[in-house]
Amino acid sequence: MTTDSSRTSPTAPGGISTFKGEERALRADRLGTGGLLLSVLAATAPLMVVAGVMPTTFAVMGIVGQPLLFVVLGVVLILFSIGYAEMSRHVHNAGAFYAYISRGLGGTAGAGAALVALVAYNALQVGIYGIFGFEVSGLLATYADVRIAWWIPALVAALAVGLLGWLKIDVNARVLGVLLVVEVLLVVIFDIAAIVDPGKEGLSLHAFNPDTLTGAGVGTALCFCIAAFLGFEQAPVYAEETSRPHVLVPRVMFLAVAGVAVFFALSSWALTVATGPSAIVGTSQKQSAGLLFFLTESRLGGTFTDVLHVLFVTGMFAALLSFHNVVARYAFAMGREGLLPSAFGRTSGSSGAPGTGSLLQTVVAVVVVAAFAIADDKPAGDPTAPVLQLFTWFGNIGALGVIVLMAAASLSVVVFFARRGAAGAQAWRLVTSALAGIALLVIAGYTVKDFEVLVGAGPDSSLSWVLPGIIGLAALAGVVLGLVLRARAPEKHARIGLGNEAFQLDKAASS
Repeated sequence: MTTDSSRTSPTAPGGISTFKGEERALRADRLGTGGLLLSVLAATAPLMVVAGVMPTTFAVMGIVGQPLLFVVLGVVLILFSIGYAEMSRHVHNAGAFYAYISRGLGGTAGAGAALVALVAYNALQVGIYGIFGFEVSGLLATYADVRIAWWIPALVAALAVGLLGWLKIDVNARVLGVLLVVEVLLVVIFDIAAIVDPGKEGLSLHAFNPDTLTGAGVGTALCFCIAAFLGFEQAPVYAEETSRPHVLVPRVMFLAVAGVAVFFALSSWALTVATGPSAIVGTSQKQSAGLLFFLTESRLGGTFTDVLHVLFVTGMFAALLSFHNVVARYAFAMGREGLLPSAFGRTSGSSGAPGTGSLLQTVVAVVVVAAFAIADDKPAGDPTAPVLQLFTWFGNIGALGVIVLMAAASLSVVVFFARRGAAGAQAWRLVTSALAGIALLVIAGYTVKDFEVLVGAGPDSSLSWVLPGIIGLAALAGVVLGLVLRARAPEKHARIGLGNEAFQLDKAASS
């Protein structure tokens, strides 16, 4: 394993520490290209994006050129992935983002990134419980004539996801894989149906015209669309659990970004074809999250639409499980490097999974869902109902956090290779990282500026600064923690971002 020369330590054979046993290292050789790709893509929840994010973007932002936005963002994220993938060849750590930022910008910055990552991915995962519970309760009322509060299926799902978090990742990959493949197939069937039976304007390519990307809503639309990609950046989190991380992780990232960009660009274009580009905004405003189901009903029939409703729910469950696994691994990485209590840095003996981190995420999810359930005194269809606020508030907090992390990681890539004297050899990667970092900072700026639009609050609402302020507070708390460790426990500060190598420092110190 190649490491930053200023922060190296002895490494055990195979890069796995034997200090205090292997319970403090994730089990290797558990994921191949297919399993890793499915685990990563499940977090994108393709049906949730097509049925939820796309109609919302058309309706709220009034931007017809959403398909072109997915192409533009695909290019930006490919640029980001070039440097990010190269970094993954040098740093193998379940704490991915914060490990990379630590290696480039130092342990204190890494501590700040660690808390941002923990908060952001927790927020993304917990937010989905809101829309999940809402949809399940609606399905039960429609098809089984059973009426239950949204928080009941949400809590049941939280417990089920927590249980699966204790199981081996190959079991989880199979669960994710089956759900994902069926989900994608159904969306592709709709895409083909829309092309075969287009709206009144025919197979129009107007949605790819740059002229469609004008107006005040473009910046905010970028925020919505980049959230649809979130998941691809999780590949390095599983690096320690693959046999050839230097090969598999970059391969999966590029496959994920390219595949997601093409899939979402074509699917959003299919929506414009089905309604006609001139009618997509109005139809989305009328149908809202029911747009996709409205369009499939007339083209593919009621049975297909019913199956699609069910897969909408299972796709969200797959995303819940994927984000849960990522949060658990971040907690694991932080625990073994002193940023969380050491108990988080141990794996479950029976499965090799980060059990304590899994438990932490489950407790957070249950507490937040319970809090929103207690506060729920409005009809579920009311846009101010807590069930919908849980989804919009936490989803956008999480998206902002990941955008900030990607921008910081881009800068870290440049600094990392420059400090190693490899700027010349890596010049083109540094240029792509810098360009991606600038673009991501612009998107982050628009996200903060228009946060009241993203969460449906008024311009004078305190939510416009309180909610994004959670990410700022997490970053500040992490930096303070890093400064305290540097002053009071320099040995812990020195191992931030080192991953398995940190245990060799422990072993050397104890001998």
